[in-house]
Amino acid sequence: MGEERLHSRTSRREFLTSAALAGLSVTSPGWLPRGAAAAAKRGGTMAVTGHQEISSLSPDDSGPTVIWTAVTQIHNALLELDENFNLVPTLAASYAAAPDGMSYTFKLVHGVKFHDGTAFTADDVKYTYEWYMNPANHAVQANNFKGVGSVETLDRYTVRVKMSEPNAAFLAKGASTMIVPAAYHGRLGEKAYKNAPIGTGAFRLKEWRPSEHTLVQAFDQHFRGRPYLDFFRVDIVPEPSVRAIGLQTGQSDSSVWPLLTEDNLRFAKDPNFETFVTITTGVNHFPINNKRPFFADKRARRALMHAIDRQRLIDDIFKDTAALATSHLSPAFKGYYEPNVATYPHDPAKAKALLDEAGWKPGPDGIRQKGGVRFSFTCTTIVGDQARRPEAEVAQQDLRAVGIEMKLAEAPVATITEKMRKGEMDASLFNWTYGGGGGDPDPSLTLRSNGGNNWSHYANPKVDSLIDAGLREPDPKKRRPYYSEIQKIVADEAPFVYLMYWNWYNIFTKRVQGLPKAMFNGPQIYRKAYQWWLA
Repeated sequence: MGEERLHSRTSRREFLTSAALAGLSVTSPGWLPRGAAAAAKRGGTMAVTGHQEISSLSPDDSGPTVIWTAVTQIHNALLELDENFNLVPTLAASYAAAPDGMSYTFKLVHGVKFHDGTAFTADDVKYTYEWYMNPANHAVQANNFKGVGSVETLDRYTVRVKMSEPNAAFLAKGASTMIVPAAYHGRLGEKAYKNAPIGTGAFRLKEWRPSEHTLVQAFDQHFRGRPYLDFFRVDIVPEPSVRAIGLQTGQSDSSVWPLLTEDNLRFAKDPNFETFVTITTGVNHFPINNKRPFFADKRARRALMHAIDRQRLIDDIFKDTAALATSHLSPAFKGYYEPNVATYPHDPAKAKALLDEAGWKPGPDGIRQKGGVRFSFTCTTIVGDQARRPEAEVAQQDLRAVGIEMKLAEAPVATITEKMRKGEMDASLFNWTYGGGGGDPDPSLTLRSNGGNNWSHYANPKVDSLIDAGLREPDPKKRRPYYSEIQKIVADEAPFVYLMYWNWYNIFTKRVQGLPKAMFNGPQIYRKAYQWWLA
């Protein structure tokens, strides 16, 4: 069974239960285009909207959903995750893993062309993987290649990846990394490639204005056949209320980032739109810089968890369309979710006691201080983020009640991610996956001390060792205890303030045809734009 369809009357609790029962790594129900009986036709521009600028078109920067939506139209990977958490061979015609997990052999699809007309070969795979593996490149997604010893080209269309140690997540993360053309990328360098990408994707770049729109055009020589759409455009519209107007008036066909809760619920009841609801694996949270003096002590971080009334945020702002977070893995990720962890009910008195214990005493203005440092920090939210800004404002009041000052600021998402990576910001508020997003529980990129997206600069050698042990173990049953332990440690130490997991709404106008009947992983659906057409 898939996500709750728009017009069904399943409750959130029923939906959570049914999704959990099905699991997230289910066998695909198959691609069942709703308009299969109708004749597909070519032509037209499908326009979608997103809330943040597309600051780069490099696969290494494709973590944010809106950026990924553009990048995935231009590039392909050997294996690609679909909307039901299935890994689908794409540039790989087939692949085989050695029984001991120490090598993977990929047979590549013949006749694939990059957008400049050059042929895709094993050399491009070797180049791409070795670029990520090279520490000098400081790749954000370098940890996806942890344990890879070497990459060999056995012939023009065969690649073998040899491991120096097992990596159970390699197929889900390393092999799903999008391929860049070796000669072109090598000549331009990564910095220039961010502005002028060339891939094997169904669409090639036509026009790119980072804070306005990205337009891609159908690639006639795409190896799976020319897409039906002539163009696919991502328009940047920060305000969710304006994105909703775009859908209502037909200026856009979908929003790749959810609207305000009220609009999500309204469109879900409107028969003129098709809506899918899934449970995101990205946690809605405040990443907090653990290197700052007020976040260095876990007692202070735990105080934040008790101080903020997270259930109130779910009830009042998100109208019960989210699930309370218990740690870094979504409760929908049934195979690895650990419910028996430390919990943080709203308890201001306990928050105050923890702060007292940590040495943060109320100052003359009511704000706590310690050693001459006030417990005052700035949370920077995304410009125009009407959905999450109210969360920050409510949390601001809750924190003030226990003697913590949280100032609010706004900045473009590219600025936030860059400064958070460098440790130059105190805190932010966004949604991100800490395992589960690629159908695998590995949180190397976000929780390991050297993770490229370790926003909170969390460093725990025990967690690092558990992450590594989980990657070395190929048996899912034997892997589970490692991730269970990591969730318990994260819940105990609260390296970031985890709030909730949103129900994810994908809303389409009726003119978009070729959509599936069901899905489990909503954000991944835009990868299938090459299969869609307009009525």
